[in-house]
Amino acid sequence: MSSAPTPKPTACLALADGTVFYGKGFGATGECVAELVFNTAMTGYQEIMTDPSYAAQVVTFTFPHIGNTGITAQDDEAADPVASGIVVKWDPTDPSNWRATGDLQDWMARRGRIGIGGIDTRRLTRAIRQQGAPHVVLAHDPAGNFDIEAMIARARGWKGLVGLDLARDVSCTQSYRWDEGLWAWPGQFGTNPEPRPFKVVALDYGAKRNILRSLASSGAEVTVLPATATAEEVLAHAPEGVFLSNGPGDPAATGAYAVPMIKALLERDMPIFGICLGHQMLALALGAKTVKMGHGHHGANHPVRDMETGKVEITSMNHGFAVDSQTLPEGVIETHISLFDGSNCGLRVADRPVFSVQYHPEASPGPQDSGYLFTRFADAMRARRGGMSGGNRPTA
Repeated sequence: MSSAPTPKPTACLALADGTVFYGKGFGATGECVAELVFNTAMTGYQEIMTDPSYAAQVVTFTFPHIGNTGITAQDDEAADPVASGIVVKWDPTDPSNWRATGDLQDWMARRGRIGIGGIDTRRLTRAIRQQGAPHVVLAHDPAGNFDIEAMIARARGWKGLVGLDLARDVSCTQSYRWDEGLWAWPGQFGTNPEPRPFKVVALDYGAKRNILRSLASSGAEVTVLPATATAEEVLAHAPEGVFLSNGPGDPAATGAYAVPMIKALLERDMPIFGICLGHQMLALALGAKTVKMGHGHHGANHPVRDMETGKVEITSMNHGFAVDSQTLPEGVIETHISLFDGSNCGLRVADRPVFSVQYHPEASPGPQDSGYLFTRFADAMRARRGGMSGGNRPTA
């Protein structure tokens, strides 16, 4: 009896250590070089692909069903995908969801992003956990022609994320107003007809749309400024609070221009709220340091403990750098830690309305345990307007 011939691989993933994975390609053709990370979320592949924090990264999904809910423009967190490519166990299937307006493979092809299916993602994830996030080259060629030695050499020659400022690349180029609120049944994002009492400037280091929606829904009149905005440009909008957004790359590199701006704002005793890269920027401005993590935190099921209340929240995370808690100066209090590895996940300044967290309280995808932080930010602005001491820790 004769067996059917094995299909020729149309995609290849080459790691800098020489390991090679072959599979079936989808999406755009060509190749890209990036850092490889794994994400443990069970939903939200489109939001993950369009999260600017994934710039210069290829995402391995540990959940095997990727693509089965299709694509809808409502789920884009940025105008275009930012992650360089994706690695999945099973080839994406036809979409089966009432919200779908297209399928993942066509969407990726139109947006210039590469995918590879048929990969043992458990094996790949174990390798990342044990060895750290590797540099890789991902290639898709329908003819199945790959120069493996050249791909490995390119992966080895890539400098990686350390020292790389990517926030400038994914940030907006000019200021704009944001009015859209959070999603609500029967399936749309709303514009809150009620007046928004607080003027907030959001620094865009790679802000997800759902973060801006969360700010608007908490009562903020949001003006978004580019990552390179100066303190004078921020203060020209007369904000009652400043928000520091998520974003990609090495915080120390972005801090070259962001930290002086934040330091100037800290002198104003103004409410400041940061998340993800914004958390790291704030920590640097306060005198702490950041470090590159081995494989980072990427997923929607990360437990975090509030050190001041004892409460445990399940959070959404996406970061490859972390604040070194041992370098937090006097007067800066560690408020949250990861229950996975004990790394820093939050801080606040004693006696001032300034706080930040490493995770994503807006989720999208992920749980909504931490949405109260946007209310806490609004409470801080309300307290300041009412003449209360900035030292009172805002309540949820």
